Amino acid sequence: MQTTTFKDAYHILKSNAERLEQSDELDIDHLIDTVEESIAAYKVCQERIHAVEAALEKAFADDLDAPKDSTSKDKALTEKEND
Repeated sequence: MQTTTFKDAYHILKSNAERLEQSDELDIDHLIDTVEESIAAYKVCQERIHAVEAALEKAFADDLDAPKDSTSKDKALTEKEND
């Protein structure tokens, strides 16, 4: 099963973890499938988290690089002229 959303991948991780925690005996025949599915879901979650982090870093960097509003500039100029 190929998931592309964080929500779907997180649900897979959560349900696989719950199933493993609640089982009295591990089903070795299905364990490899569960582990592979969980690894794929983890990678999707990790990619989405990294994408959000990158977007936030870019947004904050853009905000720092953006010129300040004219009110702040006008106030600074007025204070400088009054000195």
